[in-house]
Amino acid sequence: MAITLNINGNDVSIDADPQMPLLWAIREKAGLSGTKFGCGIAQCGACTVIIDGSAVRSCNIPVASAVGRQLRTIEGVSENNDHPVQLAWQDLTVPQCGYCQSGQIMSAVALLERTPEPSDREIDQAMAGNICRCGTYPRIRAAIHRAAELAKA
Repeated sequence: MAITLNINGNDVSIDADPQMPLLWAIREKAGLSGTKFGCGIAQCGACTVIIDGSAVRSCNIPVASAVGRQLRTIEGVSENNDHPVQLAWQDLTVPQCGYCQSGQIMSAVALLERTPEPSDREIDQAMAGNICRCGTYPRIRAAIHRAAELAKA
């Protein structure tokens, strides 16, 4: 079935079953591989994308539920990798293995868009569902604070 999604500001027509998980529509049908498969049950956060301003797990959302909504993937955060979150991630060398980082970044972007100067508690709450097996949580929190500073500058 032909389905049109607005991904990163562009209308993208894909041929997919309306019940296909959004993750697979993004990766396999739209060809955007930055969103990662982690657990498949919306527990790890590797597949996080932003829909209408909210960070969501794309592995358990049917593609049909994203029709008519604004969907942003890691590829749509910035054209030149110069979003404050991306710059802070680089400045503080946040990733180790890097697998979870696109989901971490998407959650951080959504947080900062709704809460420009988050407290540690707000960061911890917003990032709680994103698992990092490497344990870079202190650097993630510091990078979110740094991104908030960069966004103000």
